[in-house]
Amino acid sequence: MTTFEGDYDARGRRFAVAASRFNEVIVGPLVDAALACLAKHGVDAEDVDIAWTPGSFELPIAARRLAASGGYDAVICLGAVVRGETPHFEYVAGEAARGISDASRDTGVPIIFGVLTTETMAQARDRAGGKHGNKGWDAAMAAMEMASLSERMPKREG
Repeated sequence: MTTFEGDYDARGRRFAVAASRFNEVIVGPLVDAALACLAKHGVDAEDVDIAWTPGSFELPIAARRLAASGGYDAVICLGAVVRGETPHFEYVAGEAARGISDASRDTGVPIIFGVLTTETMAQARDRAGGKHGNKGWDAAMAAMEMASLSERMPKREG
């Protein structure tokens, strides 16, 4: 039996971050933590690019373009969708998740879903550097591990 595992040695790898400007008070700390995590694990600043989208709904198109460019080992999507009084939350959160998943599957590039989907702004703050840590850091960890794992797994023939 062969076992494939990734690691967090990200030196020499390239990453892209697609981040939503909507709820930037939450997303900004997520981005900062993701960048700090990548730097701590050996990624040079010039090996990271950031694309800012208007909102989380637009993240999939940016992620797909970045991944399809062939210039990145992984893409990290960061956003925050907070439930309101209308069903808008379900549409935005669901389509962002589906679109990001589709983009990763279609391009073969790991695209990490680091979009917070919370009931309240307080819950979002708790996950953007508050009592639940910072999910931007966690997303960067997942990106490094998946980039490494993708490199180690067999490549598709044909």
